[in-house]
Amino acid sequence: QVQLVESGGGLVQAGGSLRLSCAASGMIFSANVMGWYRQAPGKQRELVAAITSGGSINYVDHVKGRFTISRDNAKNTVVLQMNRLKPEDTAVYYCNLKQGVVTTYWGQGTQVTVSS
Repeated sequence: QVQLVESGGGLVQAGGSLRLSCAASGMIFSANVMGWYRQAPGKQRELVAAITSGGSINYVDHVKGRFTISRDNAKNTVVLQMNRLKPEDTAVYYCNLKQGVVTTYWGQGTQVTVSS
């Protein structure tokens, strides 16, 4: 089993920054994908950014240039640096880890609220 523990999040004014961190523990394969998803009220959960253990990165279009994802493979951590936040970034953000063929793990979620 794998556990994902998130930290960060909170309330920030538009234009501000927040940093989300996620630490994974348990049976973690060397090859995996870690990422962040978010879910706003009344909307489906969507991928925000993901990074493979090899360093390949994918961002959803509307966060490109504002968010940066990074990871430390030795510590099994992933960080999402969010700059120039907008009210539409308000959501619950979930850490995600994918490994093996179809195995996916989720964190408990952390609230990000951006006020206008």
